Amino acid sequence: MAEQGPENEEKSRRDSSGRDSSEPEKREGPDNQQKPPQNFISKTAMGWILLGGLVILLFVLMSNAQNRAESVPWQTFLHHAQSGDFQEPVLVENTRITGILKPETRGVEATRSASPRRVSFEIDRQSKVWYLDQLNRANQDHVARSGDSILMPFLLHWGPLILIAFLIWFFLFRGLRNAGGGAGMLGNFGRSRHKVTNKEHSNVTLNDVAGIDEAKDEVNEIVEFLKSPKKFQRLGGRVPRGVLLIGEPGCGKTLLAKAVAGEADVPFFSISGSDFVEMFVGVGASRVRDLFKQAKDNSPCIIFLDEIDAVGRKRGSGFSSGGHDEREQTLNAILVEMDGFDSSDQVIVMAATNRNDVLDPALTRPGRFDRQIHVPLPDLRGRAEILSVHAKRVKMGPNVDLEKLARGTPMFSGADLAAIINEAAIGATLQGKDYVEQADLEEARDKVKWGRARKSHRVDEDEKRVIAFHEAGHALVMCFDEDSEPLHKVTIIPRGMGLGVTFSLPEKDRHIWTRRQLLAKLRVTFGGRIAEEMECGDISSGAAMDIRQATSIARAMVMQWGMSEKLGFQLLGSDETKNPWEQPDKYYSEETARLIDDEVGRLIQETYQQTRTMLENHREELVRLAEALLKYETLSREEVDRLLKGELLDKPTVGDLLRAEREKMKDAGGKDRAQSPRSESDDSPGVVPSPA
Repeated sequence: MAEQGPENEEKSRRDSSGRDSSEPEKREGPDNQQKPPQNFISKTAMGWILLGGLVILLFVLMSNAQNRAESVPWQTFLHHAQSGDFQEPVLVENTRITGILKPETRGVEATRSASPRRVSFEIDRQSKVWYLDQLNRANQDHVARSGDSILMPFLLHWGPLILIAFLIWFFLFRGLRNAGGGAGMLGNFGRSRHKVTNKEHSNVTLNDVAGIDEAKDEVNEIVEFLKSPKKFQRLGGRVPRGVLLIGEPGCGKTLLAKAVAGEADVPFFSISGSDFVEMFVGVGASRVRDLFKQAKDNSPCIIFLDEIDAVGRKRGSGFSSGGHDEREQTLNAILVEMDGFDSSDQVIVMAATNRNDVLDPALTRPGRFDRQIHVPLPDLRGRAEILSVHAKRVKMGPNVDLEKLARGTPMFSGADLAAIINEAAIGATLQGKDYVEQADLEEARDKVKWGRARKSHRVDEDEKRVIAFHEAGHALVMCFDEDSEPLHKVTIIPRGMGLGVTFSLPEKDRHIWTRRQLLAKLRVTFGGRIAEEMECGDISSGAAMDIRQATSIARAMVMQWGMSEKLGFQLLGSDETKNPWEQPDKYYSEETARLIDDEVGRLIQETYQQTRTMLENHREELVRLAEALLKYETLSREEVDRLLKGELLDKPTVGDLLRAEREKMKDAGGKDRAQSPRSESDDSPGVVPSPA
């Protein structure tokens, strides 16, 4: 057997297709697809070539303008020829004789630094021989050039305009036409800007949605129908055309739609309502048609329209211009597409909005959005479940009580609760803790609801005393009023826009408010102003928000909730179910307006006097509570109860906290706190520091 040489070894490495067997086999896949051959000249290179041609043409035009000959009479031209003023043979064309004058020619000395002076004379074709004979007699050399070019003058005059027009066509109109496919001159403007999500690309499932069990059950039915449609069609049922998710912001409408994409093994087309609206008329309707066409081609699938109120508002209302309005055209396209579904299309449209009152009735009727799923704010049990879901991603301490936190967050949405867990984790991380504690959750709750505590904010001592009595008045009314919400804590540390805050902790969720509870809320709002007046001898502007809240409650009781004995059971305010421009200025006469003012004033005056009487009866407790706030700055409900019973608090004061912090800095080898801007020596007179 012959020994295999290098050439045979090389051949053995190659298979029948000519591929080297030592190289790994290349498989076609999503990351290794065969790319189409590129054009020899790309669009960018072609653009640079055209731009360079334009620059060259402009340079030629400028040179031609500089070298343009000056037309002179024949006698002048002949005189220059006889005098030998031309520096080279003159050029004789069909209809013109041109020559370049020497720099020393009379009248040319001043233009030596400029381009050479050219002179020319127009000749007659029939008398051309006579002119040449005159040049020969003047001993002037000449060069004849035949075939006068017509193309060059044309290019010099019209070339720039043609080139600029071609550039505009190439970069703008041709690009829009090619990019738009079948959308014509609008290009990609007429194409839908949706996102397609499959089960593999979504990591959100219904297990991540908590606190809205009824909404989950209804959505789960949609998922089951998409997975097994024949199961529901056995008894003659048909697929729902649309599902409208209605709820307050942050309740989980979009999260619920994402969970559907994670549960159902079907394409999920998601787009926002504002993406349909563009500056070009008709673009929104074109995008709607393109979206539904692609959805039908990929059925079964789900279309999710987020914030549908951006294009689904009532037609013919407000400042709309009628049927030619862009939003109305988009809405009409959605109505037509949803009405054109067949039972075999298996395309379900999901939409989300928090303004279902402004949607067009044709959009919400059965046959289009067959189901309207209300996504409410979570109740106590729902808030606990939501907090548990988000707490799984965070290291929680052993003393964390999520039930207590859920009880202290009434009317919080799912997004607010998620923000509380996240803020608590951030705060614990900044403090160097190993896990999140209950105090971190409480601080995060207050931060999300009322804003960040401004502990470094310095307040004048006199103002701080006014703030302390103001907050003590609120807290005292909460403690002694049976119909008021229970007190949670009170602080004079500025938080958000307020210089002090009194927190309440509802024992349960409230869906309705009774008259006694509303009157108690009025008394709580009056407590701060009355305490200032009683103990400080004056009133301040710090009660501005209390006044606004009390006036709003009193007017709502009289005008909306029928809680006035004189006015009775009638609506005297605006109807929230109607648009403002569809309502009259007012629903009552001038006499009724005076009666409304009298009733609102009576409610405020009666509750104001009741609050004053309550604080005067507990004046000693008020002073004790205000002094404790000046000393400790923050008091919990348990500490307030001890103070009201006459007991003393054994917690460290603000000065103790500052001294302990300075000692800690000294022991750690840091700089003395007395050298820092927060030291006592740097504090100006009359300014009390807040604890860090």
